[in-house]
Amino acid sequence: MILNATSLIQLPGIASKIISFAASSRIFLLYGDMGAGKTTLIKSLCDCLGTTEPVTSPTFSIVNEYSGTNNKIYHFDFYRIKNQTEALDMGYEEYFYSGAHCFIEWPEKIPDLLPQHYISIRIEVTGSNSRRIIIGKI
Repeated sequence: MILNATSLIQLPGIASKIISFAASSRIFLLYGDMGAGKTTLIKSLCDCLGTTEPVTSPTFSIVNEYSGTNNKIYHFDFYRIKNQTEALDMGYEEYFYSGAHCFIEWPEKIPDLLPQHYISIRIEVTGSNSRRIIIGKI
């Protein structure tokens, strides 16, 4: 599925389409350059899942936890980890296999630890205010 966004106003609708497309999938890998809008999209996805808490980038904490309507939501940012051992040490398996929604920024930093099935979201910058969002099930 390919979606195009030319305004932040479109993000709630895009988030709703992504959650519907995912169906029962709970692991989301977000790819994109720095500043492409990964965290901004995750904010809309969390809103769609019913969180009322502020959604912020977990760049320094690596993981943030939010409460959704039906369960917990985990938001990861692996940009600053030096190697996969750091994710192992934090107990990533307990999060990834908890049944909660997991939104993972910079998954390319932990290629050997990724679950077998997930939703892949690639964000491409196509203009100063526009993005192409490519979604797939793996």
